[in-house]
Amino acid sequence: MGRTASRLPAVLRAPRRREQPKKAGRRAGRHARPLPLRLLAMLAAFAFMVAFAVALARITLEPSPASAALTHSNLHPGRSLKAYVEQAQWRDAVKQLGGNVLLGVPFGVLVPVLAPRARGVLRVLALTALVMLMVELVQGALVTGRAFDIDDVILNTTGALAGWLLLGRRLGRGVHRRLTDTATD
Repeated sequence: MGRTASRLPAVLRAPRRREQPKKAGRRAGRHARPLPLRLLAMLAAFAFMVAFAVALARITLEPSPASAALTHSNLHPGRSLKAYVEQAQWRDAVKQLGGNVLLGVPFGVLVPVLAPRARGVLRVLALTALVMLMVELVQGALVTGRAFDIDDVILNTTGALAGWLLLGRRLGRGVHRRLTDTATD
């Protein structure tokens, strides 16, 4: 059929399937969801991320002059965690530890929807750790009554992992899933 097919007019010939080489780390195929639906999901995630950023700034970057004498920077991982578990009242420990974990959850949920190339757990955790490290640096350097605490970064990143495991992974796959080409034979 190869010789006769090449003599037929282009309109009558069956289209040839060109195999495109796969790029490293990318799957072949088109998106399972239509572009308007993906854009709507990404826009909603962006709106939630902006709202979260405003809330995060209000919570973490608001000065606390009354506690300026009580704040101390912590550069040793685990030191403030140990202090809260051993010395603080139970309610204060839960509030501090749980609050920092909850601050990271939106990153784990929203980043996989916003950034298709950052859907993997390591990229989500790295991005969360970087953002939270910057927040802690600003707190320690510029905000009265606040201090840098590496344990806060660890807890925020743990929260991002929880958010990614509970919802972010599925949302990212659902919005950005690709159909693979099964008819290659």
